[in-house]
Amino acid sequence: MRCLDRPVWASLTTHHARFAEGDALARRFVRDVNVFAASCDDSPSALASLAGLVSPGESVLLLQTARIAIPSGLVPIREAQGVQLLAPRGTAFESPGGDIVSLGDADAAEMLALAKRTQPGPFLTRTHVMGSFLGIRIEGRLAAMAGERMRFPGFTEVSGVCTHPELRGRGFARRLSAAVASRIQARGDQAFLHAWASNRAAISLYESLGFELRAEVSVAELGRI
Repeated sequence: MRCLDRPVWASLTTHHARFAEGDALARRFVRDVNVFAASCDDSPSALASLAGLVSPGESVLLLQTARIAIPSGLVPIREAQGVQLLAPRGTAFESPGGDIVSLGDADAAEMLALAKRTQPGPFLTRTHVMGSFLGIRIEGRLAAMAGERMRFPGFTEVSGVCTHPELRGRGFARRLSAAVASRIQARGDQAFLHAWASNRAAISLYESLGFELRAEVSVAELGRI
């Protein structure tokens, strides 16, 4: 499970290699897919390669279990602590119900608008191409969604979980998270996810679905001035 310690690197070098820029030491997602970047380790050469992927005025987001080392040439814009939760194999996820629909390119504009309004995490013009997304519509309007983000052999991340502020309290996030995790498990992967360490409500929701705390994670946005 060591790949879970550096999930961004694991994803960029396997399932999402087609969306990667960089080399054997450091990579980042192309700029319209996501803002995450990672180095293979914290060696000086890897950190230098990572710094080289960030242009003046840009920033990238790092996420890993180890303390984040700041490469020369970059500065921390914000730093925070998160948690990583993992669903054990064989977790019995709840039945999500029949009103959940698949989302794709035709829904991209609505998905981006909902993410901008609710801020579930980085979500750009083509973030939806990272994996399968599911949603719930109310009177034709996209009310809630959840999908997949980082993916590498044996593991897929549940992410992008959000509900329109006017429609919260109906259990949409719970049902969609369970549906996405169930799909991941059905293809033989283990579902994992991340939450801010301070977001006890989200952590409690995921634990009630069967996810278990695996590790604390460090998150940092680094930029080049």
